[in-house]
Amino acid sequence: MKSLTKQNNISKATLGGILIALGVVYGDIGTSPLYVMKSILKGNGGINNVSENFILGSLSLVFWTITILTTIKYVMITLKADNKGEGGIFSLFTLVRSQAKWLIIPAMIGGSALLADGMLTPAVTVTSAIEGLNLIPSFNEVVGGNQDIIIIIVIAILSLLFAIQHFGTDLIGKLFGPIMFVWFSTLAIFGIVSITHDFTLLRALSPHYAISILFSHENKAGFFLLGSIFLSSTGAEALYSDLGHVGQKNIYGSWPFVKICLLLNYFGQGAWILAVKNNPQFANMTDLNPFFQMVPHAFLVYSVIISTLAAIIASQALISGSFTLVSEAIKLNLFPRLHIMYPSRSKGQLYIPTINRILWFACIGIVLYFKSSDNMEAAYGLAITATMLMTTILLFNYLLKKNVKFIIALSMLIFFGTFETCFFVANAVKFMHGGYIAVLIALAILSIMYIWIRGYNIKMRVVENVPLEDYKKQLDQLRQDNDRPKYTSNLVCLTTCKEPRQIERKIMYSLLDKRPKRADVYWFVHIKVTDEPYQAEYSVDTMDTSYIVKVQIKLGFRVDQQLNVFLRQISTDLVNSGEIQKQSRNYTTMQDRKVGDFRFLLIQEQLSYETDLNFSETFILKAKLFIKRYTVSPAKWFGLETSDVDIENVPLFSAHCNHTTLQRVYKEEQITSKKKEKKKVNQ
Repeated sequence: MKSLTKQNNISKATLGGILIALGVVYGDIGTSPLYVMKSILKGNGGINNVSENFILGSLSLVFWTITILTTIKYVMITLKADNKGEGGIFSLFTLVRSQAKWLIIPAMIGGSALLADGMLTPAVTVTSAIEGLNLIPSFNEVVGGNQDIIIIIVIAILSLLFAIQHFGTDLIGKLFGPIMFVWFSTLAIFGIVSITHDFTLLRALSPHYAISILFSHENKAGFFLLGSIFLSSTGAEALYSDLGHVGQKNIYGSWPFVKICLLLNYFGQGAWILAVKNNPQFANMTDLNPFFQMVPHAFLVYSVIISTLAAIIASQALISGSFTLVSEAIKLNLFPRLHIMYPSRSKGQLYIPTINRILWFACIGIVLYFKSSDNMEAAYGLAITATMLMTTILLFNYLLKKNVKFIIALSMLIFFGTFETCFFVANAVKFMHGGYIAVLIALAILSIMYIWIRGYNIKMRVVENVPLEDYKKQLDQLRQDNDRPKYTSNLVCLTTCKEPRQIERKIMYSLLDKRPKRADVYWFVHIKVTDEPYQAEYSVDTMDTSYIVKVQIKLGFRVDQQLNVFLRQISTDLVNSGEIQKQSRNYTTMQDRKVGDFRFLLIQEQLSYETDLNFSETFILKAKLFIKRYTVSPAKWFGLETSDVDIENVPLFSAHCNHTTLQRVYKEEQITSKKKEKKKVNQ
């Protein structure tokens, strides 16, 4: 089976690819100017408490945070850790999991935290943008500052955004790319206009101001100022997750433009703050947002519209990244199987309806719970710091695998680990101000992942495998037994047994004991998910027969598992090679058909009482079986909806459990009768 080819070429940097990258990748980090300086001011007690040194220090912290975290760590280092063009924390995990088993822990923690952040980002960004309407006098006159109207508008916009997800990010990227180009250009222009009043702010490029402000009495928030500063780099992890959607070189080509536009706007906001800090008009203003305030009045409506569109795109970056993460987690057996759709033929485009509904429900709930962007910002950023720390741990192991000198890899770990730990500690104070929402969501996702992988490991330990060789004669006899009704021409059993010539005992029990199933050819298919995202290969062992076929299919973690299609190809290949006999059919619509009908046997385990599992293991398996009831069916997952599928339930038991032996109790007349019979025998 040939490897899947990329349907579109995203490995080259093109103008169109760069434009799509602007629309898909940079939404989250691109909208940070909407709330970063606002959060910094609020944390310092308002505009009355700011000084020139405070603004210089804050801008310096923003500049070096974006430079160190986003530019150096993610763009220059992490993007190179791509897995055949795919990015994200799970793709990184597949590259290093052979190094140590415990690396699954940071992968699970990081993935859970990133998914939790994906539920907060749409709510924060869209609400921040829509609240700009309050600065428009005509709007204020109509609604009278009613926050409920803002909430209704935000919910409507988010609902529309989630409703169009099934069209795919290819269409969305082409639609949003030009808008984001206008957005970043707008950021730069407004920033330049404001900076022209005070070019001395460029002094903030020196790290001296960043370090000194953390220990200055002019900084009322102290070390915890970093909690607001970190918001300027929250989209860095999403940038890596969306690597597979746009390609590495398109990110390299677009990032310098994005970074310059962002910094120009931040410095422009800083210049505006210093220009008006003594103006009594702004002294007692609550919810002061420098982004909208520095915009010339004639462009205020335009700024609200373009920022709202940018906020929608910011949400899109996290949504598409969430789809990618969940898809990879499913294929890596870290998450329950969910129905995955591919809206276009473009590489990396996918849509998961269940995740889309969960994200929509969570975002709406967050908006209704927090009600204002101020409250949301207080909770925002805590989860993503955990993801960044976990990525750093995995990246350290990746560098070691690539034979980078240990001292260099360790220096990277210590440097970025220290940097991100500081941000994590600074964001920890947000826990009691709403950050617990993100933590609870992340813990819920992490619990599902733990149940899934732990349940799989327990099942693999409990399941009994038997040599397939021992059942060759019985299967041969069964297929020739004309007294048995024919079950099907080709009976396909899915197996999780990795050993080439072994099979689960429960499968043989189903074929021979539960109901003998007569077929011409018995197929035992094992699907192995590999670390290469688009690998598609198979190997076959016929056990020196023409009626037993043990197939191992190797599929990359991004490949759709269309088992029906794959088996048609494999069976045709085996007929052509003479390894199995041609199965002629008198009734068919396909003149060149070489194999008969296929019937798929899917076996579902039920937890039985015959087990020696302890309480925690039993609980894990029960929880996993409960979750499986609400996920996609195995038939749908393997693309067998239109095929002939039988599902059998069998008990999941341990081969070493202690059985209770029943003792027969006889009635009195039976005892008397037995004594008489015994007496006659003795005579």
